[in-house]
Amino acid sequence: MSWSLGNYWYLFLLLLLPLLASFLVRFLKWRKKKRDIFAASQFHENLFEKNSGFTKFFPALYLLGTLFLIFSIIDLLNGSEEVKSNQRLNNVIFMMDVSNSMNAEDIEPSRLTEAKNLMMQTMSKMKNDKIGIVIFAGQAISIMPLTTDYNSAETYIGAIETNSMKIQGTDFLKGMQAATEKFKNVSKGSRKVILLSDGEDNEGNDNAAIRLANKEGITITSVGIGTDEGAPVPVYNDGQLMGYKTDVNGNTVISKRQTEALSKMAGSTGGTYIDGNNINEAPDRIIDALNKKSSGSETLVKSQNANHYYQYFLAVSILFFFLIYIFNPKNDFNL
Repeated sequence: MSWSLGNYWYLFLLLLLPLLASFLVRFLKWRKKKRDIFAASQFHENLFEKNSGFTKFFPALYLLGTLFLIFSIIDLLNGSEEVKSNQRLNNVIFMMDVSNSMNAEDIEPSRLTEAKNLMMQTMSKMKNDKIGIVIFAGQAISIMPLTTDYNSAETYIGAIETNSMKIQGTDFLKGMQAATEKFKNVSKGSRKVILLSDGEDNEGNDNAAIRLANKEGITITSVGIGTDEGAPVPVYNDGQLMGYKTDVNGNTVISKRQTEALSKMAGSTGGTYIDGNNINEAPDRIIDALNKKSSGSETLVKSQNANHYYQYFLAVSILFFFLIYIFNPKNDFNL
């Protein structure tokens, strides 16, 4: 057991020892002086009851009994232990695609909503990990720094929309650059990115994003959202549906999930590709993927439920005072 004396005033209890010792010395001197006044020393043996040889140990027994009593009080009031805890800690950036194709409704109610729900359900299964959020399309910005404040994260997630980005497209490199900036003060063994995207409109920068991720020690877990059959892409103006995205010939564009780049980015960085269409299974698979290469962090934790040993100290203290009582039943301080 290691006592952590955060309240140092407990140590003042130990001052009782020199005070008690001083009292005993003064008492012995006072008693001797009174006996000398009462009668000459040669008459003491006849006038006063003869003490046993054990009484000369009484001062030491009083001091030891008090000492162990103080130890029991300190342990009872303040005893705590520092416990070494090896925890798996990750620093996770959720990198979310907010290109217009994420409005497609082949996953109800939409790909974007599915991605946001996946983020929140994944966070609900995290414990000690720090999380941050980067959104990207043709450009990228960080909307939340690395933090363990999961409640605030839900507020940020709720505000994410595809119109958050003026420049459209799906530039994985821009997103990875924004994530890298957030990892500056994070050890490389615990840098994780969860990439949520339909993979469409990829601007061909996935290889550059992979090189940057490997250079920075980032593991990518990519989550593909959307179906192979696809769906039209709604076009909104101030929240009102204006129609569906069309090509140069006026034909309605069908947006389909493209998994090739997503799978390649995950595999090339030691991560995992996950189908994000099943909201019931995907969060657990994401957590499993994050923990595959988690870095261990050994920390010292002060246990508030430390093992106390005051009962042993108290027992020794009682033993010393019991010996005094046995050999001095009148309790008359015949020391």
